[in-house]
Formats: sequence, structure tokens, C-alpha cells
Amino acid sequence: MPPIDPTTASQQERPLIPTLRRFLPYLWPAGEPGMKVRIAGAMLLVLASKLVQVLGAAYTLKFAVDRMAGGDRSVVTLVILLVVAYAASRFASTLFDNLRNAVFERVGQDATRRLAADVFRHLHRLSLRFHLERRTGAVTKVVERGTKSIDTMLYFLLFNIAPTVLELALVLGIFARSFGGWLVVATIATVVLYIAFTRKVTDWRNHLRTRMNDLDTGAVAHAVDSLLNFETVKYFNAEEREARRYENAVAAYARAATKSENSLAWLNIGQALITNALLGFGMGYVAWGWSRGTASAGDVVFVSTLLAQLFRPLDLLGMVYRTIRQGVLDMGAMFDLIDTGAEVRDIPGAPALAVGAGHVRFEQVRFGYEEGRPILDGLDLDVPAGTTCAVVGPSGAGKSTLARLMYRFYDVDGGRILIDGQDLAAVTQASLRAAIGIVPQDTVLFNDTIGYNIGYGREGASAEEIAHAARGAAIAGFIERQPDGYDTRVGERGLKLSGGEKQRVAIARTLLKNPPILILDEATSALDSRTEGDILETLEAVERGRTTIVIAHRLSTVVKADQIIVLDGGRVAERGTHGELLRRDGLYAEMWARQAAEREEALAAE
Repeated sequence: MPPIDPTTASQQERPLIPTLRRFLPYLWPAGEPGMKVRIAGAMLLVLASKLVQVLGAAYTLKFAVDRMAGGDRSVVTLVILLVVAYAASRFASTLFDNLRNAVFERVGQDATRRLAADVFRHLHRLSLRFHLERRTGAVTKVVERGTKSIDTMLYFLLFNIAPTVLELALVLGIFARSFGGWLVVATIATVVLYIAFTRKVTDWRNHLRTRMNDLDTGAVAHAVDSLLNFETVKYFNAEEREARRYENAVAAYARAATKSENSLAWLNIGQALITNALLGFGMGYVAWGWSRGTASAGDVVFVSTLLAQLFRPLDLLGMVYRTIRQGVLDMGAMFDLIDTGAEVRDIPGAPALAVGAGHVRFEQVRFGYEEGRPILDGLDLDVPAGTTCAVVGPSGAGKSTLARLMYRFYDVDGGRILIDGQDLAAVTQASLRAAIGIVPQDTVLFNDTIGYNIGYGREGASAEEIAHAARGAAIAGFIERQPDGYDTRVGERGLKLSGGEKQRVAIARTLLKNPPILILDEATSALDSRTEGDILETLEAVERGRTTIVIAHRLSTVVKADQIIVLDGGRVAERGTHGELLRRDGLYAEMWARQAAEREEALAAE
């Protein structure tokens, strides 16, 4: 059974405690005593705030009212001091709360940073298959929601729920000592009813919010997908079609969001009814005690103050519970990404690839992207060090699959691939990919400068090394003619550059990497004949002294190869030099004749 796709599957209820347990190592990091001190300090400030708020503010106001109710105006100084103490207590509570936030802020941000970085690294460790089957916009939305939920969840758990529990315990203790068990029982019953009602209604609202988030993710994923395919949209005059699809997705989200927000009114009304019922009972009960002489006028204010302070965080309980549940959903979806296993992994203790001459061999390699649909079926291929091997064949023969297998984007189903006698499955992926350079058919550049894109070939390359690579790829002149030179921006996916210019940037990037093994994956198939000829001259210079595998569709680009392999049905149908294969009058000769006829027809049509 395939794993659940966290970017497309509807969110389901997730257990709170296991999800939070997954996050605890980020909140309480090993080897970070400074962070642990900050957490301890923040919790002490929470305790101080609640003690001052409950014991300081409520009692000083009670005593002040009692002195005033006594009618003795000679104690005005004491009353004024008590009132000032009440104000000071309220200020101290606010001060401690804000100091707590300041102390803890770095902890939350650091935990978020480390978790986000871990998720990002893991996404790059996942297989090519994972990224081909998921929408990039949906994946980034899952990560964004998951990381953003962390700081909010921490705040509510540590600074709302925990202090509320502490305050409830203090209030119940005071009520039991001062007013007897009835008020304690009423308070406990009301809090239990309040929590039960809030949970039930919020769970209902969570289903509405889950639907809303699913629609939001779909709308964003469609928008990203549509914009990434901007040219295709233009080719087919589909702007209005895409706009309608996006508008429909946003409209569905708006309807779900409206239902979700309207349900909040029912939650607020029910909460207000429950809390004010307790407030009315509590104050009425103490007023009844005052009529019997067992309570003072200040006690009415005292109970009102304590319950009002208790209600303040309880009034937020619906939002807190909803936020925590939604945070658990968002974090759970992000942890699903982390739990997605990498299809290609290094074996324990794998050594680094040691490349000497650069001899490449495929031995009885079998591979298929899907079970029951083989692409390569017992392929044998030998590329001696320092030679150029061209791989040609009809579409679907498995040519580009060779490059993906050499990079270990996928593991072979059978057989093995060797470089200098070392099985690629037995060495580290990092060392393998460091030894191979590729000029792909479709060069996609980062939305940055030309210099950055060339320098991407080797981290830390100097400006002179980047310029030297550009000269080697015959693009330095073009760059130097630009007003911003190497700081010229290339646009999204390099769309500001022509096909030939992008290919030369890719060649320069590979030159800077300076790998002993080079793969040219139909590097000129998308270029016109003149540009292709210029690029081929550059590539021939780059190939010298390297083991090169050229994957080609146009046979005219590989006539100088040391050997040509013709693939058909996942096997080697023919092999030899250009001349040998023509004399054999087989599949290669047939392909050559057909392409020659197509070239003649194209010339005649001009």
C-alpha cells in the first residue's frame, strides 16, 4: 500500500501528545543550556505573574472595599495605599507577562528555525520520484503551515493553558477556605461544562476548517502550477480558462471560510452564557452570605475579580483549543513529510567514491519506473576512461534513464553500475554526484544573477574562476556586454535568456565543477542548427580528457564519438563507430537515413 501523501490527503484527526512529543527535542535541545535557562526563566515569570494577579490584585481590592464599607474615613491613607497596591499588582502582572515573552521569544524562534531547516534538508534527501509526484506549491504550503504553527502552539500551551490551570487551582483553594464547598463545586462544574462545550463546538468547527485548508492548499497549488507553466498557458490562449479555474478554487475556499467563521458566533454565545451564569451565581452566593453576616462587601468584589480574571483566559479557550488542534494537524502533516522515507539511501558505513581514470560500466542493468513496465532490460555498457560514448535510440528506449541511474536518483532493480570498479550503490551519494557533471536538455536556472548560476557549480568559487568558466563556455563576451555584467538577473527559470545562452550557462557551471565524468543529456536538441553548431564546438572542447556519455536524438551531433550505442527495448541493439554502424545497415543506419531525409525536406522548404 503506498504511503499517504501529506500534501494531497485530507487532514485527519491526530493525537495531541504524540505530535507534541515529536517536537519536544526542538523545544528542549540537547547541548543548549542557554535555551533551557530561558525556558526555566520564562516559567518562573509565569508563576510570578499569576501569584501577583490572584493574591496581590484581588486581595488588595477586597481589603480596600472592606475598609471603605466600614465607614471609618480615618483609614483613607490605608485605602489609598491599597488601591495603589492594586494598580501596582496589575502592572506587575503585565510586566511579568511581557518579560516572559521577551525571554521565551528566542526559544520559540530557534526551535522553529531548526525544525524548518530539518524539513528542508529532508525534502532534498527524498527521491526524484517523490518530487515528480507532488506539487511543489502544496509541499511548500505544508511546510509553511507546520513551521508557523509551532510558535503559536508553544505560546498557548505554555503561557495560556498552564497558567490557567495554576490560576484555577489558586482560585479553588481560596474559595474553599473563604466561602465553603458550594462555590468550589459550582466553579469546577462550570469549568468542566465550559471545556466540554468548547471542545464539542470547536471539533465541529475544526471539520469546517480542515475543509477550508484543503481548498486553500489546492488553490495555492493550482496558482503556482499555472504560473510555472506561464508559457504553455500563453501558447493555448488559456489565460481565461486558468483564471476561471483559479476563481472557482478561491470561491470554494471562500464558501468554506464563511461557514467556518460564522460558526464562531455560536461558540462565543455559548461560552458567554456559561461563564456569566457562574459569575451571577458566585456573586449572588456571596451577597447571600453578606446578608447573613458571613461575608463582607469586599468579598463580593473579591469573587467578581477572581472569576473575571479566571474567565479572561477561559474566554480564549475555544480559540486556544482550535489553534492547538489545527497546529497539531499542520505539524502532523509536516512530520508526515519528515517520515516519508528516502527511496535511495546510502548503506551504513558507505565509503566515498574514489575516481581515478573514470571508467564507467553498466553490467546487466535492469530498471523500470513502475512494476511491470521495464525500461532497461539487462543493459551492458562499457565506457573506457577518457572516451566519449554516445547513446541513441528511439523515444522511450531508456536513454535519459541512464543519466538518472548514474546520479542515483533511482536505484537499479538488477545488475550494477560501476565507476572504476566501484559499485555506485555501495558509495555515498554525495561523493558520486560530486564526480559527475551534466548539461541537461532543459536547463532551468535560479531566479538570480548569471554569476550566481555559474558559481552554483562549485560552492565558494571566486569571481575570477566564474569568469574563467564563462570564457570556457564561450559566453563571457555576452555577459560582459550586459549593463550589469555578471550581476545580470536571468528571471524565473532563466526565461530572460535564450536557449543557447542558457545552455552555455549550464556548460560554464559544469566547467566550474570540473568533474572527471560528464553527461550530455540531449544538450542541443532544443536549439536551432546554427546555435547547435556553436554549442557542439564548445562541448567538444569540454569533453577532452573526460569520460563522456552523450545522450542524443540528433545523430549528426554524435558522429565523432568513440563509440555509439543504439538502445532499443531497453537493450543494446547495436554498437560501434558512426562508420561501422552505417556499414552494418541496421537500426542506426535507418535512423540516420530518416533524419537525413528530414533535414533535406526542411532545407527544401526554406
